[in-house]
Amino acid sequence: MPNSPLNALTLGLSPCPNDTYIFHALLHGLTPAPFKTKAHIADVEELNTLARNRQLDVTKISLGVVAHIMDDYALLSSGAALGWGCGPLIVARAALRQQDRRMASVAIPGLMTTANLLLDLHGDFQGQRKEMLFSDVMPAVQRGETGMGVIIHEGRFTYKRMGLVKILDLGEWWETLFHMPLPLGVIAIRRDIPFATAGSVQTAIAASLAYALATPKASKNFVRAYAQEMEADVIASHIKTFVTDFSLDLGQIGSTAIETLVGRAAELQGRRLPAEGLFLR
Repeated sequence: MPNSPLNALTLGLSPCPNDTYIFHALLHGLTPAPFKTKAHIADVEELNTLARNRQLDVTKISLGVVAHIMDDYALLSSGAALGWGCGPLIVARAALRQQDRRMASVAIPGLMTTANLLLDLHGDFQGQRKEMLFSDVMPAVQRGETGMGVIIHEGRFTYKRMGLVKILDLGEWWETLFHMPLPLGVIAIRRDIPFATAGSVQTAIAASLAYALATPKASKNFVRAYAQEMEADVIASHIKTFVTDFSLDLGQIGSTAIETLVGRAAELQGRRLPAEGLFLR
């Protein structure tokens, strides 16, 4: 059972700059919130797994896991990573012919990530998939341990420095096919948490991001603490790319994009979207 509103809600977020930037004020009590939080900061695939096991009250998740947990979790309209030009990239050591890339092995940053879901939906990559931590994907490709790799997060800003070439931008593929922004990650809350509490969480996340936007230097040290291996320009590009207007409020466009992607994922599993909808209502 979830924690009561009087106790701390377990809050899962990734160490990526967009998440630490968004949640800094909330976690440090800089904005009002009628609840306490106990943060669990981990790689998003770990958060996906914890959500499938119903072990977190509120958490960042990949869109690739939503169809698996949508009966137990509702999605919030604040805190998401969604936008244009921010999708995963497929990279390799050298350009590949169409027939060669179809059966080449591909490293993925987790089976439940949005990146892997997009590979499934694309359908043109039939080679062996090698699951690994997202930060290990580019080195594995560089060493020739896998034919291709799907990179996420800051990888889109650094792959050229490692001598890799882009095979396909999965975000561009999605945008061209569906004419809508690509959802990457979203905040989910357990459906058995009282509605009033869930609503206050949604409001508090938006307020935390609004604080970050108004005082961008306030979260600098906190963001840096979880991104020590990133250069300052990469951190800045990461936040600019993955924190968008949709992060404050999905709105109709963002909600429709998520429903479209999750709907496609559910079809792959032979499932339907829940009658009550995906979002907190």
